[in-house]
Amino acid sequence: MTVSSSFTPLTHEGVLAVRGADAKSFLQGQITCNLGYVSDERSSLGARCTPKGRMLSSFRVLLENDGYLLAMDHDILVAQLAELQKYAVFSKSKLSDDSALWSRFGLYQGDAALSALGIDLPSEINSTVHHNQMIAIRVSEHLTELWVCADEGPCLHKRLLNLLPEAPLNTWLLGQIRSGIGHVSMPTRELFIPQMLNLPALDAVSFKKGCYTGQEIVARMQYLGKLKRHMYRFKLAGDSIPAPATALLSPVHSSSIGEVVSAARSDDGIELLATALNDAVSDGRIYLEGDEKNLLEQLDLPYALDTEREILR
Repeated sequence: MTVSSSFTPLTHEGVLAVRGADAKSFLQGQITCNLGYVSDERSSLGARCTPKGRMLSSFRVLLENDGYLLAMDHDILVAQLAELQKYAVFSKSKLSDDSALWSRFGLYQGDAALSALGIDLPSEINSTVHHNQMIAIRVSEHLTELWVCADEGPCLHKRLLNLLPEAPLNTWLLGQIRSGIGHVSMPTRELFIPQMLNLPALDAVSFKKGCYTGQEIVARMQYLGKLKRHMYRFKLAGDSIPAPATALLSPVHSSSIGEVVSAARSDDGIELLATALNDAVSDGRIYLEGDEKNLLEQLDLPYALDTEREILR
């Protein structure tokens, strides 16, 4: 599928809202990103971890009126809302599932459509613009999210249909994979620490903001450890999309060397993001469990894993 300009309704995700006088301080102690950098002009990717530094969720967070909105997989949202409620009772924060209050669309190469809607969105990744009850977010070079109140969703949908062809969710997921943006789903909860999904390279982890759940482990890995596993982008022949958490194997090791994070169809097979041991990637003979003859082909990521850059925040 040759990807041209298009839009996709982002119905696979929900929106968790955290509002109130203590919303910022409460969230700062729970998530990896620094809310000091989140404003009306900037959103952020982030994650929430266990005390052992394992990711329970990943999300995009943005400022909205008196609180924050976190977009994440629907199944993850239900679990995160229940877990966070246990801690929110000790602060002036109110948590809610606001999924039904928002309509969200993902645009691929949609700058011309944004202009037609009167939105001038800066090219810097994570840039955010509020315009005429719409919120536009620069996700990557080619991807943009467009949020609007649910009541205005049908109207915006019609306007987008006049500007762009509508594409299936696979198109958006493929764009995320090519942007090197992985996410936690229910099958992969507690499998990864943030560095395994390259979150520092995406400005989604702060090493200077202070304590948050799992911070000690995440910081220790950054400063004292040597991470042996990272997220890579691969290509796979065939048309069967591997499920998240599918094991990766290699003759270099006797057991699993990583797991699938996400996958989508492309013109000539499957593209996927997966964590893998660095030495197995260097060897090059990686395959999915149960498919030994079909080796994965490594593809480039759009960013470098620059350790010095990763510790700036």
